[in-house]
Amino acid sequence: MKVGEQMANQQKKKKFEVLPDETISACLERMDREGYTPSRRMEEPIFHEVTKDGKTTAEPCGRKIVFEGKLKS
Repeated sequence: MKVGEQMANQQKKKKFEVLPDETISACLERMDREGYTPSRRMEEPIFHEVTKDGKTTAEPCGRKIVFEGKLKS
């Protein structure tokens, strides 16, 4: 496959999630290797249910970081 064909097959935008065993820097390097540059960072809280005294509440237990990447030109 030629370079031009490969770039035509890639999406213009792609989302990259920082994996649990991965640093932000490692995720950004992975984006670069795939030919994308970060354009947006999104964070979402992760909750788990906790039951105290018969009441169930949602408590934050982490966060999910997702980068949106644009295809390098």
